[in-house]
Amino acid sequence: MRSDREKTSTKAAPKRAGLARKRDALARPPGSADYSVAEVRRVPDALAGLRLDVALARMFPEHSRSRMQAWLRDGRIAVDSDRLAGKAGKRKVWGGEQVRIEPAADPRAAAFSPEAVALDVVYEDEAILVIDKPAGLVVHPGSGNWRGTLLNAILHHAPATAALPRAGIVHRLDKGTSGLLVVAKTLTAQTALARQLHARTVRREYLALVHGALRAGGTVDAPIGRHPVARTRMAVAARGKPARTHYAVLRRFARATLVECRLETGRTHQIRVHMHSLGHPLVGDPVYGRRAPGVSPALAAFARQALHAARLALVHPMTRAEVGWTSPLPADLRALLDALD
Repeated sequence: MRSDREKTSTKAAPKRAGLARKRDALARPPGSADYSVAEVRRVPDALAGLRLDVALARMFPEHSRSRMQAWLRDGRIAVDSDRLAGKAGKRKVWGGEQVRIEPAADPRAAAFSPEAVALDVVYEDEAILVIDKPAGLVVHPGSGNWRGTLLNAILHHAPATAALPRAGIVHRLDKGTSGLLVVAKTLTAQTALARQLHARTVRREYLALVHGALRAGGTVDAPIGRHPVARTRMAVAARGKPARTHYAVLRRFARATLVECRLETGRTHQIRVHMHSLGHPLVGDPVYGRRAPGVSPALAAFARQALHAARLALVHPMTRAEVGWTSPLPADLRALLDALD
Protein backbone atom coordinates (compact mmCIF):
# COMPACT_ATOMS: atom_id res chain seq x y z
CA MET A 1 0.00 0.00 0.00
CA ARG A 2 1.26 3.47 -0.84
CA SER A 3 1.15 6.14 1.80
CA ASP A 4 -1.08 9.21 1.40
CA ARG A 5 2.05 11.27 0.80
CA GLU A 6 3.15 8.95 -2.02
CA LYS A 7 -0.32 9.09 -3.59
CA THR A 8 -0.32 12.88 -3.45
CA SER A 9 3.16 13.01 -4.94
CA THR A 10 2.10 10.70 -7.79
CA LYS A 11 -0.92 12.85 -8.59
CA ALA A 12 1.11 16.04 -8.46
CA ALA A 13 3.86 14.76 -10.78
CA PRO A 14 1.97 15.32 -14.06
CA LYS A 15 1.02 18.82 -12.93
CA ARG A 16 4.63 19.64 -12.07
CA ALA A 17 5.77 18.26 -15.42
CA GLY A 18 3.19 20.38 -17.22
CA LEU A 19 4.32 23.50 -15.40
CA ALA A 20 7.93 22.72 -16.27
CA ARG A 21 7.05 22.35 -19.96
CA LYS A 22 5.17 25.65 -19.87
CA ARG A 23 8.10 27.35 -18.15
CA ASP A 24 10.55 26.00 -20.71
CA ALA A 25 8.33 27.10 -23.59
CA LEU A 26 8.21 30.62 -22.21
CA ALA A 27 11.98 30.67 -21.89
CA ARG A 28 12.60 30.16 -25.61
CA PRO A 29 11.32 31.86 -28.75
CA PRO A 30 7.97 30.61 -30.10
CA GLY A 31 8.74 28.69 -33.27
CA SER A 32 12.02 27.16 -34.28
CA ALA A 33 11.73 26.93 -38.08
CA ASP A 34 14.57 28.42 -40.11
CA TYR A 35 13.10 31.16 -42.31
CA SER A 36 16.43 32.33 -43.73
CA VAL A 37 17.04 29.53 -46.29
CA ALA A 38 15.27 29.07 -49.61
CA GLU A 39 13.51 25.72 -50.07
CA VAL A 40 13.19 23.87 -53.41
CA ARG A 41 10.93 20.84 -53.93
CA ARG A 42 9.28 19.14 -56.91
CA VAL A 43 5.54 18.65 -57.11
CA PRO A 44 4.81 14.92 -56.69
CA ASP A 45 2.78 13.30 -59.46
CA ALA A 46 0.24 12.31 -56.82
CA LEU A 47 -0.74 15.99 -56.46
CA ALA A 48 -1.46 16.48 -60.20
CA GLY A 49 -4.65 18.41 -60.83
CA LEU A 50 -4.74 20.16 -57.45
CA ARG A 51 -4.72 23.90 -56.98
CA LEU A 52 -1.28 25.28 -56.25
CA ASP A 53 -2.21 26.54 -52.77
CA VAL A 54 -3.56 23.09 -51.83
CA ALA A 55 -0.47 21.37 -53.22
CA LEU A 56 1.82 23.77 -51.33
CA ALA A 57 0.04 23.00 -48.08
CA ARG A 58 0.76 19.28 -48.61
CA MET A 59 4.32 19.75 -49.84
CA PHE A 60 5.34 22.13 -47.05
CA PRO A 61 3.27 21.04 -44.01
CA GLU A 62 5.71 22.79 -41.65
CA HIS A 63 4.36 26.16 -42.85
CA SER A 64 0.81 27.33 -42.22
CA ARG A 65 -1.54 27.93 -45.13
CA SER A 66 -1.93 31.60 -44.20
CA ARG A 67 1.85 32.03 -44.28
CA MET A 68 1.99 30.37 -47.71
CA GLN A 69 -0.71 32.71 -49.00
CA ALA A 70 1.22 35.71 -47.71
CA TRP A 71 4.40 34.51 -49.43
CA LEU A 72 2.45 34.03 -52.65
CA ARG A 73 1.13 37.61 -52.45
CA ASP A 74 4.63 38.90 -51.78
CA GLY A 75 6.15 37.06 -54.77
CA ARG A 76 8.27 34.76 -52.62
CA ILE A 77 7.16 31.55 -54.37
CA ALA A 78 8.27 30.56 -57.87
CA VAL A 79 7.16 27.62 -60.02
CA ASP A 80 9.65 26.56 -62.71
CA SER A 81 11.43 29.91 -62.25
CA ASP A 82 8.17 31.89 -62.74
CA ARG A 83 7.79 34.12 -59.70
CA LEU A 84 4.15 34.13 -58.68
CA ALA A 85 2.01 36.77 -57.07
CA GLY A 86 -1.56 37.77 -56.47
CA LYS A 87 -4.13 34.99 -57.00
CA ALA A 88 -1.64 32.49 -58.43
CA GLY A 89 -2.66 29.98 -55.77
CA LYS A 90 -5.71 29.08 -57.84
CA ARG A 91 -3.67 27.74 -60.76
CA LYS A 92 -3.31 23.97 -61.02
CA VAL A 93 -0.20 21.85 -60.84
CA TRP A 94 0.44 18.78 -63.01
CA GLY A 95 3.36 17.11 -61.27
CA GLY A 96 7.09 17.53 -61.76
CA GLU A 97 7.14 21.33 -61.45
CA GLN A 98 9.95 22.80 -59.39
CA VAL A 99 8.70 24.97 -56.55
CA ARG A 100 11.06 27.42 -54.90
CA ILE A 101 10.12 29.27 -51.71
CA GLU A 102 12.13 32.21 -50.44
CA PRO A 103 10.66 32.62 -46.96
CA ALA A 104 10.27 36.00 -45.31
CA ALA A 105 11.87 36.31 -41.93
CA ASP A 106 9.50 35.38 -39.12
CA PRO A 107 9.40 38.35 -36.73
CA ARG A 108 9.03 35.96 -33.80
CA ALA A 109 12.55 34.68 -34.44
CA ALA A 110 13.98 37.90 -32.95
CA ALA A 111 11.49 38.07 -30.09
CA PHE A 112 13.97 36.79 -27.53
CA SER A 113 17.06 38.52 -28.92
CA PRO A 114 19.06 41.20 -27.06
CA GLU A 115 18.51 44.75 -28.28
CA ALA A 116 20.12 48.01 -27.19
CA VAL A 117 16.87 49.61 -26.02
CA ALA A 118 17.38 52.45 -23.53
CA LEU A 119 16.56 51.57 -19.92
CA ASP A 120 16.02 53.88 -16.98
CA VAL A 121 17.56 51.74 -14.23
CA VAL A 122 16.50 52.90 -10.77
CA TYR A 123 18.31 50.17 -8.83
CA GLU A 124 20.44 47.14 -9.63
CA ASP A 125 22.43 44.50 -7.78
CA GLU A 126 23.33 40.87 -8.41
CA ALA A 127 19.77 39.67 -7.75
CA ILE A 128 17.27 42.26 -9.02
CA LEU A 129 16.83 45.10 -11.45
CA VAL A 130 14.30 47.90 -10.89
CA ILE A 131 13.30 49.84 -14.00
CA ASP A 132 11.29 53.02 -14.50
CA LYS A 133 9.41 52.09 -17.68
CA PRO A 134 8.33 54.88 -20.03
CA ALA A 135 4.85 54.89 -21.51
CA GLY A 136 4.85 53.29 -24.95
CA LEU A 137 7.37 50.54 -24.16
CA VAL A 138 5.93 47.02 -24.46
CA VAL A 139 7.10 44.72 -21.65
CA HIS A 140 6.94 41.30 -23.33
CA PRO A 141 7.02 40.34 -27.05
CA GLY A 142 3.68 39.53 -28.60
CA SER A 143 1.59 39.92 -31.72
CA GLY A 144 2.58 43.14 -33.46
CA ASN A 145 5.37 43.80 -30.96
CA TRP A 146 8.07 41.20 -31.56
CA ARG A 147 11.02 43.56 -31.17
CA GLY A 148 12.02 46.64 -29.20
CA THR A 149 10.40 45.40 -25.99
CA LEU A 150 11.53 45.64 -22.39
CA LEU A 151 12.44 41.95 -22.53
CA ASN A 152 14.81 42.60 -25.45
CA ALA A 153 16.37 45.46 -23.50
CA ILE A 154 16.84 43.30 -20.38
CA LEU A 155 18.58 40.57 -22.40
CA HIS A 156 21.02 43.19 -23.70
CA HIS A 157 21.56 44.82 -20.31
CA ALA A 158 21.87 41.58 -18.32
CA PRO A 159 22.67 38.68 -20.70
CA ALA A 160 22.47 36.06 -17.92
CA THR A 161 18.70 36.58 -17.77
CA ALA A 162 18.45 34.61 -21.03
CA ALA A 163 18.51 31.48 -18.85
CA LEU A 164 15.40 32.60 -16.93
CA PRO A 165 11.73 32.27 -17.89
CA ARG A 166 10.59 35.57 -19.46
CA ALA A 167 14.13 36.91 -18.93
CA GLY A 168 13.34 37.38 -15.22
CA ILE A 169 10.15 39.41 -15.69
CA VAL A 170 7.73 38.62 -12.85
CA HIS A 171 5.04 41.26 -13.39
CA ARG A 172 4.08 43.63 -16.16
CA LEU A 173 2.86 47.11 -16.93
CA ASP A 174 0.64 47.84 -19.90
CA LYS A 175 2.27 49.51 -22.89
CA GLY A 176 0.61 52.84 -22.11
CA THR A 177 1.42 52.73 -18.39
CA SER A 178 4.61 54.26 -17.03
CA GLY A 179 6.51 53.57 -13.82
CA LEU A 180 8.32 51.04 -11.68
CA LEU A 181 8.80 47.37 -12.46
CA VAL A 182 11.12 44.81 -10.83
CA VAL A 183 13.00 42.11 -12.76
CA ALA A 184 14.85 39.11 -11.31
CA LYS A 185 18.42 38.41 -12.40
CA THR A 186 18.66 34.91 -10.91
CA LEU A 187 16.28 31.97 -10.69
CA THR A 188 16.38 32.17 -6.88
CA ALA A 189 15.36 35.82 -6.97
CA GLN A 190 12.65 35.13 -9.54
CA THR A 191 11.15 32.40 -7.38
CA ALA A 192 11.22 34.61 -4.30
CA LEU A 193 9.58 37.55 -6.09
CA ALA A 194 6.92 35.30 -7.64
CA ARG A 195 6.08 33.96 -4.18
CA GLN A 196 5.77 37.49 -2.78
CA LEU A 197 3.45 38.48 -5.61
CA HIS A 198 1.36 35.37 -5.02
CA ALA A 199 1.24 36.13 -1.28
CA ARG A 200 0.25 39.75 -2.10
CA THR A 201 3.09 41.19 -0.03
CA VAL A 202 4.61 43.28 -2.84
CA ARG A 203 3.33 46.83 -2.40
CA ARG A 204 2.44 48.52 -5.68
CA GLU A 205 0.95 52.00 -5.68
CA TYR A 206 -0.21 53.87 -8.76
CA LEU A 207 -1.29 57.42 -9.55
CA ALA A 208 -4.25 57.62 -11.89
CA LEU A 209 -6.26 60.49 -13.32
CA VAL A 210 -9.89 59.48 -13.81
CA HIS A 211 -12.84 61.19 -15.43
CA GLY A 212 -15.46 62.75 -13.18
CA ALA A 213 -15.60 63.72 -9.52
CA LEU A 214 -14.87 60.90 -7.06
CA ARG A 215 -16.33 61.94 -3.71
CA ALA A 216 -14.23 59.65 -1.51
CA GLY A 217 -11.83 56.73 -1.54
CA GLY A 218 -12.73 53.10 -1.09
CA THR A 219 -12.06 49.55 -2.24
CA VAL A 220 -13.20 47.74 -5.36
CA ASP A 221 -13.45 44.02 -4.63
CA ALA A 222 -14.68 42.57 -7.91
CA PRO A 223 -13.40 39.56 -9.90
CA ILE A 224 -11.91 40.20 -13.33
CA GLY A 225 -12.05 37.95 -16.39
CA ARG A 226 -12.24 38.12 -20.16
CA HIS A 227 -15.02 40.25 -21.57
CA PRO A 228 -17.75 37.86 -22.78
CA VAL A 229 -17.94 39.52 -26.21
CA ALA A 230 -14.83 41.64 -26.78
CA ARG A 231 -12.17 39.02 -26.07
CA THR A 232 -9.28 41.50 -26.18
CA ARG A 233 -10.76 43.31 -23.19
CA MET A 234 -11.14 42.43 -19.55
CA ALA A 235 -14.24 43.05 -17.45
CA VAL A 236 -15.72 42.57 -14.02
CA ALA A 237 -17.03 39.01 -14.30
CA ALA A 238 -18.66 36.72 -11.75
CA ARG A 239 -16.45 33.82 -12.84
CA GLY A 240 -13.29 35.89 -13.08
CA LYS A 241 -10.27 35.79 -10.80
CA PRO A 242 -10.41 37.64 -7.45
CA ALA A 243 -9.24 41.24 -7.77
CA ARG A 244 -9.03 43.98 -5.16
CA THR A 245 -8.00 47.62 -5.63
CA HIS A 246 -7.82 50.21 -2.85
CA TYR A 247 -8.09 53.84 -3.94
CA ALA A 248 -7.86 57.26 -2.29
CA VAL A 249 -8.63 60.74 -3.60
CA LEU A 250 -5.56 62.96 -3.81
CA ARG A 251 -6.76 65.96 -5.80
CA ARG A 252 -9.90 67.14 -7.53
CA PHE A 253 -10.22 69.09 -10.75
CA ALA A 254 -13.25 70.43 -12.58
CA ARG A 255 -13.95 67.22 -14.52
CA ALA A 256 -11.32 64.80 -13.27
CA THR A 257 -9.88 63.35 -10.06
CA LEU A 258 -6.33 62.32 -9.25
CA VAL A 259 -6.40 59.10 -7.22
CA GLU A 260 -3.86 56.81 -5.63
CA CYS A 261 -4.53 53.13 -6.28
CA ARG A 262 -2.95 50.29 -4.34
CA LEU A 263 -3.12 46.81 -5.81
CA GLU A 264 -3.78 43.88 -3.55
CA THR A 265 -3.94 41.55 -6.56
CA GLY A 266 -2.40 41.89 -10.01
CA ARG A 267 -4.94 41.07 -12.70
CA THR A 268 -4.61 42.20 -16.30
CA HIS A 269 -5.81 45.81 -16.67
CA GLN A 270 -6.98 45.72 -13.03
CA ILE A 271 -7.00 49.44 -12.21
CA ARG A 272 -8.39 50.33 -15.61
CA VAL A 273 -11.25 47.83 -15.31
CA HIS A 274 -12.06 48.64 -11.68
CA MET A 275 -12.14 52.41 -12.22
CA HIS A 276 -14.30 51.88 -15.30
CA SER A 277 -16.68 49.76 -13.20
CA LEU A 278 -17.11 52.72 -10.82
CA GLY A 279 -18.09 54.96 -13.73
CA HIS A 280 -14.77 56.81 -13.58
CA PRO A 281 -12.55 55.44 -16.38
CA LEU A 282 -8.97 56.59 -16.72
CA VAL A 283 -8.33 59.68 -18.78
CA GLY A 284 -6.91 58.73 -22.17
CA ASP A 285 -7.67 55.02 -21.83
CA PRO A 286 -8.13 53.77 -25.42
CA VAL A 287 -9.94 50.59 -24.35
CA TYR A 288 -12.02 51.34 -21.26
CA GLY A 289 -12.22 55.13 -21.41
CA ARG A 290 -14.82 57.30 -22.95
CA ARG A 291 -14.71 60.90 -24.09
CA ALA A 292 -17.02 62.60 -21.62
CA PRO A 293 -19.00 65.53 -23.03
CA GLY A 294 -17.62 68.94 -22.22
CA VAL A 295 -14.17 67.81 -21.08
CA SER A 296 -11.29 70.23 -21.41
CA PRO A 297 -9.10 70.06 -24.53
CA ALA A 298 -6.20 68.86 -22.34
CA LEU A 299 -8.18 65.83 -21.14
CA ALA A 300 -9.50 65.05 -24.62
CA ALA A 301 -6.03 65.22 -26.17
CA PHE A 302 -4.16 63.01 -23.67
CA ALA A 303 -2.89 60.14 -25.79
CA ARG A 304 -2.49 57.24 -23.32
CA GLN A 305 -4.11 56.00 -20.14
CA ALA A 306 -3.20 58.40 -17.32
CA LEU A 307 -1.66 55.73 -15.10
CA HIS A 308 1.76 55.70 -13.43
CA ALA A 309 3.33 53.06 -11.17
CA ALA A 310 4.71 55.50 -8.62
CA ARG A 311 5.82 53.30 -5.70
CA LEU A 312 7.13 49.77 -5.38
CA ALA A 313 8.12 47.98 -2.15
CA LEU A 314 9.13 44.38 -1.47
CA VAL A 315 11.40 42.13 0.56
CA HIS A 316 14.77 41.80 -1.13
CA PRO A 317 15.16 38.14 -2.18
CA MET A 318 18.78 37.95 -0.95
CA THR A 319 19.12 40.30 2.04
CA ARG A 320 15.52 39.77 3.26
CA ALA A 321 15.39 43.48 4.05
CA GLU A 322 12.38 45.60 3.08
CA VAL A 323 13.27 47.86 0.18
CA GLY A 324 11.29 50.38 -1.83
CA TRP A 325 11.49 52.90 -4.64
CA THR A 326 9.49 55.87 -5.90
CA SER A 327 9.11 57.36 -9.37
CA PRO A 328 8.03 60.95 -10.02
CA LEU A 329 5.24 61.67 -12.46
CA PRO A 330 6.50 61.69 -16.04
CA ALA A 331 6.51 64.92 -18.00
CA ASP A 332 3.29 64.25 -19.95
CA LEU A 333 1.25 63.64 -16.79
CA ARG A 334 2.78 66.64 -15.01
CA ALA A 335 1.90 68.83 -17.99
CA LEU A 336 -1.67 67.48 -17.99
CA LEU A 337 -2.17 68.27 -14.29
CA ASP A 338 -0.72 71.76 -14.78
CA ALA A 339 -3.16 72.36 -17.65
CA LEU A 340 -6.08 71.40 -15.41
CA ASP A 341 -5.21 73.87 -12.61
